[in-house]
Amino acid sequence: MGRGKIEIKRIENVNNRVVTFSKRRNGLVKKAKEITVLCDAKVAVIVFASNGKMTDYCCPSMDLGAMLDQYQKLSGKKLWDAKHENLNNEIDMIKKENDSLQLELRHLKGEDIQSLNLKNLMAVEHGVEHGLDKVRDHQMEFLMTKRRNEKMMVVENRQLSFQLQQQEMAIASNARGMMMRDHDAQFGHCSSPSRRFHFHSQKRSEAASPLKRSYIEEEMTIKPAVRISDGNLIIKNRTILTGLPDNVITTSASEAGPVEGVFVGAVFDTEQSNHIVPIGKLHDSRFMSCFRFKLWWMAQRMGELGRDIPLETQFLLTESNDGSHLEPDGVDGDETNQKLYTVFLPLIEGSFRSCLQGNVNDEVELCLESGDADTKTSSCTHSLYIHAGTDPFKTITDAIHAVKLHLKSFRQRHEKKLPGIVDYFGWCTWDAFYQEVTQEGVEEGLKSLTAGDTPPKFVIIDDGWQSVENDDDNPVENPVFRLTGIKENAKFKNKDDGIKNIVDIAKQKHGLKYVYVWHAITGYWGGVRPGEEYGSSMKYPMVSKGVVENEPTWKTDVMAVQGLGLVNPKNVYRFYNELHSYLAAAGVDGVKVDVQCILETLGGGLGGRVELTRQYHQALDSSVAKNFPDNGCIACMSHNTDALYCSKQAAVIRASDDFYPRDPVSHTIHIASVAYNSVFLGEFMVPDWDMFHSVHPAAEYHASARAISGGPIYVSDAPGKHNFDLLRKLVLPDGSILRARLPGRPTRDCLFTDPARDGVSLLKMWNMNKYTGVLGVYNCQGAAWSSTERKNIFHQTKTDCITGSIRGRDVHLISEASTDLATWNGDCAVYSQSRGELSVMPYNVSLPISLKIREHEIFTVSPICHLATTDGVSFAPLGLVNMYNSGGAIEGLRYDAEKMKVVMEVKGCGKFGAYSSVKPSRCLVESSEIAFEYDVSSGLVTFELEKMPSEAKRLHVVEVQLWNLSL
Repeated sequence: MGRGKIEIKRIENVNNRVVTFSKRRNGLVKKAKEITVLCDAKVAVIVFASNGKMTDYCCPSMDLGAMLDQYQKLSGKKLWDAKHENLNNEIDMIKKENDSLQLELRHLKGEDIQSLNLKNLMAVEHGVEHGLDKVRDHQMEFLMTKRRNEKMMVVENRQLSFQLQQQEMAIASNARGMMMRDHDAQFGHCSSPSRRFHFHSQKRSEAASPLKRSYIEEEMTIKPAVRISDGNLIIKNRTILTGLPDNVITTSASEAGPVEGVFVGAVFDTEQSNHIVPIGKLHDSRFMSCFRFKLWWMAQRMGELGRDIPLETQFLLTESNDGSHLEPDGVDGDETNQKLYTVFLPLIEGSFRSCLQGNVNDEVELCLESGDADTKTSSCTHSLYIHAGTDPFKTITDAIHAVKLHLKSFRQRHEKKLPGIVDYFGWCTWDAFYQEVTQEGVEEGLKSLTAGDTPPKFVIIDDGWQSVENDDDNPVENPVFRLTGIKENAKFKNKDDGIKNIVDIAKQKHGLKYVYVWHAITGYWGGVRPGEEYGSSMKYPMVSKGVVENEPTWKTDVMAVQGLGLVNPKNVYRFYNELHSYLAAAGVDGVKVDVQCILETLGGGLGGRVELTRQYHQALDSSVAKNFPDNGCIACMSHNTDALYCSKQAAVIRASDDFYPRDPVSHTIHIASVAYNSVFLGEFMVPDWDMFHSVHPAAEYHASARAISGGPIYVSDAPGKHNFDLLRKLVLPDGSILRARLPGRPTRDCLFTDPARDGVSLLKMWNMNKYTGVLGVYNCQGAAWSSTERKNIFHQTKTDCITGSIRGRDVHLISEASTDLATWNGDCAVYSQSRGELSVMPYNVSLPISLKIREHEIFTVSPICHLATTDGVSFAPLGLVNMYNSGGAIEGLRYDAEKMKVVMEVKGCGKFGAYSSVKPSRCLVESSEIAFEYDVSSGLVTFELEKMPSEAKRLHVVEVQLWNLSL
């Protein structure tokens, strides 16, 4: 009897359905295995039971993912959405990047280098040298940290010794008192004058002991560094803000790490996209603020009242009126004797960005804005961070570090890879050609500049190389141009090579190491033309109220009127990657990314200004990391905290508004702005103080400032217009520079004076080399940004000449340049670069200086080492004294007191100088004796290093043998 035909329909009985599923599932998998083996077919089976349990099989010769990809390809059906495809592409990209990095790592180890050509071998060699420099710098930082710790231990030992001595005196005094009481009890009171005096003396000692014990007990009592009391914000027992409103809330910063600070926020009645809340009044202090006077740029402003705090303040530093500068270490370590510095950092929180401003009631106001009408909030908790300490520069660094731990969205300067351009001299095409730059013009400029003995080693091809067009359908008088493609325009096309041709000429013919090109963060000033492949659409900038108040011209700005083509944020990584990979393939090493602050005005409908900025900067960081291994990126027109707190990659940032060669009001303003902006910006990146002209009435004024900036140095000279005598004070014959190690910043006593407006203050700026400090003094009076006219203007000054003073300790970290921190007594040798004069300055002794408007002076400050105290033998190196930052030439320093000699490693060539209290017996370079001159009156020793050190050695070994003539 045959089997009946089973009707194919759902089995209603649950038990039967389960049994049937189990049998047929097993049969299906068995058949799949059989067809795989018998027919060499590629088979995959995925079965889901009614209870959700999955059974799957895939043939051994192909994984399931590959099979699904093949199905998608052959059937034309889309299995994955765009998001998954982008993730898959990103994974492939990361795999390729990892393979590339692994290969690069093998090359750096000296493996698999047989296939490399000369250009690639040179790149590997540079990478090894750069890494070696970084290792040496890290070693130096380690040694500096060790010296700081040693100093702290010495100070702590002194304090503990003092406390121990006081306790021993108190114990001895108590013992004497007990003996006196025993004696009086046995013999009665003594009435002699001497005994009476001793008794009262002992009573004074006893009276002091409880105070000391009270002080020690107070030190041992743990009090919160930050607290709210009676509506006042108190930090380190100093009142910082008074009259905090009830809706202002504070959160301890301890969650962000081992720091002392407080986050500030507020609760509001309604949800809005903008909020303004007063947070109290500044108490008994003066301030320095960095505020945006333009959408793109910050400047400094000083004051004492809350109403003086400008709109769009992004950084605020206050100094208490009580306390003294004259006791930097305090008395017995007691911080109440010192000035207290408080840092206010408006932050980004979620989709909101904050800033500060003052009001007519002298209150400090916290302003929050999302930049999108649909992105609202009714509360914030971490929109402002406040931190205080007694060292202004350390307090700022600690505050930024605490914010970094909290936000986890950016990195600090010392954590980033510095691009190679910062250590070389360069040329930018902007002021030479503006947008009329051509390939021929670039070559002419390089040829002209390399003709001298200060050859450029990098070039920035600025605006003018890209393919752009205006809107044909909307003819206007001043049209906005938009990007039409990622490749170069006709001016830079050369057969099939394109921009690669000028890159090859620059590197192979003129010996440049790096070529950078310019582009806007949105592609071009007017963005990318809508309708192109990156999903660009028209957006019209909506500028913050504070920015419009400070820069009223935005109301009629061409970008605000004609709009900007914004690449869809989902496509912006692809846009950057395709642009940068094209440039990298042509040999370009990096990009100057301009117009960055425009993103904050375009967040409407896209989640707000912070969210849009975050997406763009993450894409930019990823593309730069992938395509430019040297981290070749300069951030420009980017002075908003939206960008600063979202950037992890860029390590160089333009520090101020442009160098304007034809605007006489701008030059003193420029120097003051870069110095004060670097106080804040220098915590995130290396500040770039911009290009300048070597042939210009203010050329030396600008050049000397660039030398102590700690950033890149480059000019924008037109071809044939160069002052090589000036450039030789900046550049060595191999194109390298003597770069200082930190961002140049105002000295401690200049942080709260106004060198542009008050008519009485000079600007002093300091920086550090490995074994010396450098101090620049500038008269920047006579011009400043006007809060009434909303632009830079000249203003009257009481006198054309201002007198100030300098001290060795104006270089804030000068003690770190000493080779023996424990024995250095603070004496410094101070060398005037322009006058060629050497002075010996004991600790805290000042030297007067008088300067007219737009005059300057540079001083090299070197700690004096006393090799033989009894014989008065002292020495301090100065470096290449004909260069602005002479001490930057000293890479190594060792004192041998036993043999009475000093051994130095020196970079470069030229006239070398040092201070010596006695005439040296001889001087040697590479073990060969050379002639030297000695000035008995000043102790200045000079000799010539006639040529650059060999490439193999890189540094001269200089030995000075000392001999005390009195012997």
